[in-house]
Amino acid sequence: MQIAEKQVVSIHYTLKDSEGNILDSSNGQEPLPFLCGANNIVPGLENALLGKSVGDKLDVVVQPEEGYGEVRADLVQKVDRANFQGIDDIQVGMQFMAEAPWGQQPVTVTKVEDDGVTLDGNHPLAGQVLAFSVEVTEIRAATEDEMQHGHVHTEGCDHQH
Repeated sequence: MQIAEKQVVSIHYTLKDSEGNILDSSNGQEPLPFLCGANNIVPGLENALLGKSVGDKLDVVVQPEEGYGEVRADLVQKVDRANFQGIDDIQVGMQFMAEAPWGQQPVTVTKVEDDGVTLDGNHPLAGQVLAFSVEVTEIRAATEDEMQHGHVHTEGCDHQH
């Protein structure tokens, strides 16, 4: 069986940045399952996996536009400290959920000043070239539920949609 849309694919992976630093890895853990064609992983990696089979190993370099996107200046803004009532010690690196026109948006504190807090809504890996080393460990047909919900249902998955 080869990887195609509407299939559940499991992979072992190691993700490195352009300097070779390991950012994430499934080593020592269960393989990562995803529903092909449902935007569960970055497009550049998914496209490189299409047509591959169990046991295939590959190295994939993903440019920002096929990964987490370019850094968008419009997702960085300074807000009044009054938005953080009840939080006395705001630190750079803290993450919060913010209300955006499209719904909840995770943001990261990048600067703290007396007159405000700068928040960045870009993904932490936006603008970065990503290097994946991947091994395909399993491929199976997705269930109807998985296709309807747009993600893999693992053992014990009991959420309601």
